[in-house]
Amino acid sequence: MNKTRLKALLGATALTIAAAGAANAGGFNRGTADTDILFEEGNAARAGFTVVTPNRSKDTYRPAGSPVSLPASGFENPTYVIPSVAAKYKVNDAFACAATYTTPFGGHSDYTKFRVNGALIGFDPTTIATTASSEQEFLTHEFGATCAYGVDAGQGRFSLLGGVYYQTLEFEQWVGGPSRPLKFSLTDGQVGYRIGAAYEIKEIALRAQVMYRSGVDIDASGDLSFTSNGVSRGPATGWGKFPQSFEAKVQTGVAPGWLAYGSVKWTDWSVMQVINYNTPLSSIDQTLNFFWRDGWTLTGGVAHGFTDTIAGTANISWDRGVGTGHDLSTDMWSFAVGGSYKPSSNVEIRGGLALLYFAAGSQDFRQVGPGVDAPAPGIYTAESDIGYAGNLSMSIKW
Repeated sequence: MNKTRLKALLGATALTIAAAGAANAGGFNRGTADTDILFEEGNAARAGFTVVTPNRSKDTYRPAGSPVSLPASGFENPTYVIPSVAAKYKVNDAFACAATYTTPFGGHSDYTKFRVNGALIGFDPTTIATTASSEQEFLTHEFGATCAYGVDAGQGRFSLLGGVYYQTLEFEQWVGGPSRPLKFSLTDGQVGYRIGAAYEIKEIALRAQVMYRSGVDIDASGDLSFTSNGVSRGPATGWGKFPQSFEAKVQTGVAPGWLAYGSVKWTDWSVMQVINYNTPLSSIDQTLNFFWRDGWTLTGGVAHGFTDTIAGTANISWDRGVGTGHDLSTDMWSFAVGGSYKPSSNVEIRGGLALLYFAAGSQDFRQVGPGVDAPAPGIYTAESDIGYAGNLSMSIKW
């Protein structure tokens, strides 16, 4: 088996198009820190981005008390970009550290063009009056540092991994329907950690790895202000939890120039029951209701080294929807292809494309008060939808 070809394939599963395929999966999941750079030879840096177009729609809406579902259109989950930056420094033969940046969680719902039975509504009619919104968006940023300590073990190398990250939160909600008279803003910053272990046998391109990422609490603060003149109506607060996760992945050479890989990831989305918040619009605490279940993501694929400088990969991924009837977080499948090109021994360019399939679903509960959802079959329904994702990155070694 060509060892040079296998070394090229060691990075094939990190083509990151697998991440592109799963970038809209499992609740608010987006990017994953590129800690795989710790397994690169010498010192290394990699930067790239993933573009995801979910194309998720809402096709019918049933008004409160009505037995009839009306045709709906115009709801948008806008396209978003996931950046990824990583830099590794090799301290010695046993110890190396990497700095990483990505956006692990995010969400964006836009009702400004939402129509029911052809009439422009311009806001989410299922929310209670004090929080009826035309648009909601949030994004988290993760700045991390992860180290690896490795020792020879048997035919390969065993490594312990661990580090910390700092995660920030930016949340904005435009309140009050189509006129968008108020903007509700929150910010936060919390510290978490990750720990893991890996075993490698480079001669056969074998690597088995597990990684745990802690969850963090949300304890955000901000304000509610008039969007027209920026005058604040007073302080606002929000609190809840982001989930912990555990991932196991393995890759191995299976034939000359061929590698197989797979992964399973569990994300503790059941902690996302409700997000509590308080604004000057109300004297009592409000909630955003999710009542999610835990998420599971399975990925499997193959990679092939066509030459010592060109490799390709294809994979399929399934993500179990976390929704329990309170929203439209349904199962998703992704089908992805990617490639790697090394114009020189210390430069690599990676890229890929993915097709995303979202299963049909329905929202069967209506928010009728703070923290209270009532059964109301078919408030929203969505047919199956097709989305797209693409990824491009470049790395250098020295």
